[in-house]
Amino acid sequence: MKKIVMLFLCLLILILPSQVFAQRKVPILVYHSIDEYTGMGSKELYVTPENFEKQMIYLKDHGYTLLTFDRWQDINKVNKPIFITFDDGYKNNLNAFGIFQRLKNERFKPTGTIFVISDFIGRSNRLSKSDIKMMSDSGIISVQSHTATHPDLSKIKNYEYELNGSKDKIQKITGKPVIALAYPYGSFNNKVIKETKKYYLFGLTTTPKVFSEKGIKDELYLLPRIYIKYSTTLDEFAKIVEGK
Repeated sequence: MKKIVMLFLCLLILILPSQVFAQRKVPILVYHSIDEYTGMGSKELYVTPENFEKQMIYLKDHGYTLLTFDRWQDINKVNKPIFITFDDGYKNNLNAFGIFQRLKNERFKPTGTIFVISDFIGRSNRLSKSDIKMMSDSGIISVQSHTATHPDLSKIKNYEYELNGSKDKIQKITGKPVIALAYPYGSFNNKVIKETKKYYLFGLTTTPKVFSEKGIKDELYLLPRIYIKYSTTLDEFAKIVEGK
């Protein structure tokens, strides 16, 4: 009987497509401003609310599961995992939050991660403490760190303030663990990774590819992310998330 079972398993492995046994490809998308572009700053760092909503509807209609980093362990458990991230903590990220709220239903529970610059909280074009607390309490948005002042981490020495200081400030606002850091400008080196590991479980780059677990050293501190831009069409968005 055991020989028959073993023979069946061997045949199954040979017959089933190899991708069944391959590591899952997990897109981690990065946005900045969710707003109409009015001429301030780089146009490509904006995505209009209309286009963002269309993109999220695509994910909803195609069976994606939106995760935050406290659910990282679920990437191999859920259907079509994907991470939606926002850098810098702009006030207009409230537009994304509103879209998530509108699209939420029993089947689709959208979530996202906003990486805030802790010393910029409360500025006129940035999220306030009450904004951050409200979104965090909703369970829809996870608020994580983009450092204290947004320096190039590969060129500084005061890691304690930029990494731990930022983490503490955000945690005091949300009352929830801050476990992920998005490197400003996507800039990092071995020293940056070493310092990040003291305070965080994840480090996010802007290396433009989907994540696929390979078991390499410091893999969770080298997480790639793909920019979604003002010029990204819905067809291009679909190709990005489908890994084509």
